[in-house]
Amino acid sequence: MILVTAALPPATGGRVAVDPALVGRCANVTPTREKAEEAAGRKWRLQSPAPYDPPMPTLTIARRFCGPPTSANGGYFSGLIAALAPRPVAVRLLRPPPLDTPLEVAEQSDGVLAVSCGAELIAETRPERVSAPTVRPPSYPEAIEASRRYVGFAHHPFPTCFVCGPERARGDGLRIFPGALDGRDLVAAPWLADESLAASDGKVRPEYMWAALDCPGWFAAMTNARIALLGEFTGHIDRRVHAGEDCVVVGWRMSTSGRKHEAGTALYDEDGELCAYARAIWIEPRAR
Repeated sequence: MILVTAALPPATGGRVAVDPALVGRCANVTPTREKAEEAAGRKWRLQSPAPYDPPMPTLTIARRFCGPPTSANGGYFSGLIAALAPRPVAVRLLRPPPLDTPLEVAEQSDGVLAVSCGAELIAETRPERVSAPTVRPPSYPEAIEASRRYVGFAHHPFPTCFVCGPERARGDGLRIFPGALDGRDLVAAPWLADESLAASDGKVRPEYMWAALDCPGWFAAMTNARIALLGEFTGHIDRRVHAGEDCVVVGWRMSTSGRKHEAGTALYDEDGELCAYARAIWIEPRAR
């Protein structure tokens, strides 16, 4: 609405003459300039509208994309945030991202993105690139055989995880079950992306590829499926794979320092070509 004010010359005796018909007409309607001038017989001045600040973007993670039951899968969440950044970034998770809750995303003056829920800071980014690994991928049959040794089948602290939860149905979760690969310090799993994960071009959306790169790193770093939470995630996609394509995902341990574990992951297409890779930092909770 544009506000309109009248510049009225003072009448004799300091009083201002007001047309009653105009008062009634303006009670609920803001007149146009031409009609106002005609009705009042005076010149009107338009006020400039107040500056408009666009609303801060929000992000809501649906319950389907959980890691632990009450928070988002870290890889999926990181992929969504990285897609909003103007350059390659590492996503640092400061608190578990809540589900079904609007999260505010703000860009700081230095280009860093900050994700918050109310007054709580949930995650932030920093400029970072991850180098391509030189890991030789296993064949698809070898990945299937490794998956039979998935420790999550016997014990899983988060069995409904969107990525690696064995209780998720086909077409609902990613069902990536990385197991130890014979003779190599790797875990590996086959992955056949469901059609529901594809964009209009038939290729898997980037955030789902980031998700696929998440949990294999956990099982590489924590071979007995001890609880650890994703602290930081840096990913890169060279080429998006097609839904329904026979892919292989691998993970390997990079370093360990106390409760902090670093792991690498990679995703290969049906021809064994490297399509995406990531580096993750996993943090074990303090013993109580």
